[in-house]
Amino acid sequence: MKKKIWKHEDLGECIYTLKNQKIVLVGGCYDLLHFGHHTFLQNAKNKGDVLLVALESDEHIMHKKNRQPIHTQQERAEILAALSYIDAIILLSYMSRDDEYRELVQNIKPSVIAVTAGDPLRDKKARYAQSIGAEIVEVTSLIPRFATSAIIESFSE
Repeated sequence: MKKKIWKHEDLGECIYTLKNQKIVLVGGCYDLLHFGHHTFLQNAKNKGDVLLVALESDEHIMHKKNRQPIHTQQERAEILAALSYIDAIILLSYMSRDDEYRELVQNIKPSVIAVTAGDPLRDKKARYAQSIGAEIVEVTSLIPRFATSAIIESFSE
């Protein structure tokens, strides 16, 4: 079985295994995998040969989402790895600065960075894509009832 889950420090080795293929990069937390995630990830995969997921750390969820993660990063990675259309998952270290994300994109050199329509970080991601000659592609619309925060909120009422 081909390795799917990679530590951040093993990024170079992961990219080497994907060489000569059109890489589609997506990022996110994927804390509660739902239909919106499935639709986004499947549509993203259709834009290239391989789908690489940059999976945010538990610290990212705590600092950026202001909550405890439902699943640990490793648990989230294992759930994602079970999806046949995901080819590789990078367990990101906690990244707090834009230049760390820019460096990640420059190291991966994807052909496509896939986003959801209305992504608040789209402009930043577009600059990263442009810096390496990649394209940014909106692969789905936001499906509000499938937002992780809305799902969590509905269970805490």
